[in-house]
Amino acid sequence: MAANSAAAKQDKVFVGHLADMSGPTAFVGKEYADGVRDAMAYINANGGIKGTGLEFETIDYAYKVPQAIASYKKWKSRKKMVAMQGWGTADTEALISFVARDKIPVYSASYSGHLTDPKGKNPHTKKPAPYNFFYGASYSDSCRALVQWAAKDWKTKGSKGKPKFTHIGANHPFPNAPKAACAEYATELGFDVQPSVVISMKPGDFKAQCLSLKSSGTHYGYIGNLGGSVMSLIKSCNTVGTDIQFMSNIWGGDRKIFEAIGEGVKDYIFPTMTPFWDSNVDGMKLVKNISKMSDSSGTKSRPHHYIRGVCSAYYMKEAMEWAKDNGGITGKNVKKGMYATQNWVPKGLEGVCLPATWKDDDHRGIAEVNIYKGNFDKGNVSIEQVDTVSLERRADWLGY
Repeated sequence: MAANSAAAKQDKVFVGHLADMSGPTAFVGKEYADGVRDAMAYINANGGIKGTGLEFETIDYAYKVPQAIASYKKWKSRKKMVAMQGWGTADTEALISFVARDKIPVYSASYSGHLTDPKGKNPHTKKPAPYNFFYGASYSDSCRALVQWAAKDWKTKGSKGKPKFTHIGANHPFPNAPKAACAEYATELGFDVQPSVVISMKPGDFKAQCLSLKSSGTHYGYIGNLGGSVMSLIKSCNTVGTDIQFMSNIWGGDRKIFEAIGEGVKDYIFPTMTPFWDSNVDGMKLVKNISKMSDSSGTKSRPHHYIRGVCSAYYMKEAMEWAKDNGGITGKNVKKGMYATQNWVPKGLEGVCLPATWKDDDHRGIAEVNIYKGNFDKGNVSIEQVDTVSLERRADWLGY
């Protein structure tokens, strides 16, 4: 290991890292960024990419697209970047053509379905995204899984008639990413889809929107936002007495948000792509060692957003290892490395990262969604798994 570490100091490749640690998505952005950074630091401390070190720089772009593009251009021209760990939907989608032209794989924390169609097969796809990857199910597929759960929930409860479904979120690329696709599938499953309800990404008074949900009689509401916005929504709806089953995107549900909301959280449904910090699975040992890169005491409890950041960095790591053995660590070879293995879990992260398969014509790495329910009861947060949904890889869902 000592020899590898010494070699890693001399032989390096550059990875850019975009993070939102001060903007509207910083509530979870800081956690995910810590996961990515700790993982890359741990990789370097343990021999790098078969002896090649990762030189990386994290830039807090505060969720502003122009800053993201400027950072990308700087890294590409001055640092000869071979891969990037990205963040948001608006900036990742704005960079699709840049990274395809420059042959630089981007591992985003945006799970927009638009990023899954590398060859532009689907008529809904605005731009082919051959160099975009992410760890997890797309926002669209996660929402489809939630709708499947809701359809079962409706039947289990013995409810009559058509359940009503509403998308709730800011008019922004991130909350909007699954809106049309999920509404289409909800209709297919027999839901009566209501007009979407717009709420700000920032915290606010959302009583008027909650009254709209109440008057429409919506049974199931998909929340596209996160953090303080979700907190405000739940509190506002509790105040006006909106009786609705909330279901959120993957960033909208975690222990931290439930603790912040307190007694207002009841049967809140959200998806995950990893187990939780206290789960008894083999791969959590490596995650906890990685966490010590920025928490030497090992006492900090990390949310599932942190763990997804670790998975994202480790899929990149193993694609780089394949590239090193097959012509060198270039962006083009790293991309090929993403297709080299099927049903793939990074070594040491068994039970943490779900098995993933990327193909050169289909970048939907994962189509399995674990669904959890969160409650806050008498000062305690309880989280339990309620379902696992395996989605079809339907051709008409690619890139959508």
